[in-house]
Amino acid sequence: MIIRIKRGYETKQLDNLIELIKSQGLGVEPTVGTEYTVLAVTGDTNIIDIDRIRAIDIVDGVIRIKEPFKYTGRVNHEENTIVNVSGVKIGGNNFAFIAGPCSVESERQIIEIAKAVKKAGAKILRGGAFKPRTSPYTFQGIGKEGIEILLKAKKEVGLPIVTEITSVKYLDAYSDVDIIQIGARNMQNYELLKEVGKTGKPILLKRGFCNTTEEWLMSAEYVMSEGAKDVILCERGIRSFEPLTRNTLDLSSIPMLKEITHLPIIADPSHASGVARAVKPLSLAAVGAGVDGLMIEVHNDPENALCDGAQSVKPELFKDIADTVKKVLPIYGKVLS
Repeated sequence: MIIRIKRGYETKQLDNLIELIKSQGLGVEPTVGTEYTVLAVTGDTNIIDIDRIRAIDIVDGVIRIKEPFKYTGRVNHEENTIVNVSGVKIGGNNFAFIAGPCSVESERQIIEIAKAVKKAGAKILRGGAFKPRTSPYTFQGIGKEGIEILLKAKKEVGLPIVTEITSVKYLDAYSDVDIIQIGARNMQNYELLKEVGKTGKPILLKRGFCNTTEEWLMSAEYVMSEGAKDVILCERGIRSFEPLTRNTLDLSSIPMLKEITHLPIIADPSHASGVARAVKPLSLAAVGAGVDGLMIEVHNDPENALCDGAQSVKPELFKDIADTVKKVLPIYGKVLS
């Protein structure tokens, strides 16, 4: 880390800053130049609160040389992480489909959809029991009952399940859930991130719709710093000025993140577009960008869905998407899990 000092500083101010940094177990090498004085800080600079340093009056700027990703970065973990969920592998050259409805509506609905998506190639069943929504007047999910229904579908159909958690107070209900999902709205709910990190379960972390990739990875750091090893990142689209689609799928983030992190990355083309007919082309584009899986919303009756029907594909379209993706996976060195 490099700290640039403003001109006209007092020696005592500089000495105090150096002592502050050294008190955190770090090394400091000052260099006095004709234009600026700089401090080269060595050691594990991840522990430094950059905002605190920037707030010091004599500091002109801070440049972090090493990426601040202790757990998620490739510096300490070069090999790709492969997340194994009840035999379903995600990451490395392993590709998996996650499919199911936006929200759990009934036992019959979930089991019918689960059977259809499994037949088409899905390896993990998704479904929302708790649904955080923009409006407090729209359908919010059926809560713990929804988790119980998902567990029945898991037992009958034989698919591991992933479902979103919205509050620490519901954590006990997730003991038999295979993957705990952190939704976009909770990506920076740090207390929730820390608590799910302690469970030891695989965590699917969606990117917030107004967050940078660095903020996203730092949220994953919160999860992994509590002991979690298996984190799956999910690019689900970011908010932009374009009103034609619900969000904008940030495909460029995928190959860039592959350079930075060892964690598997999947895409959610359903939330990214909000338009069912866009799901197939976006799925193929995401595969080309290098994702390790796709999470697709599938509903047997989208027109009457209680949540996000416009972006949900019918089982027959999901089968078409899955069949097409299977054909192109070998081109990108991927195999279906």
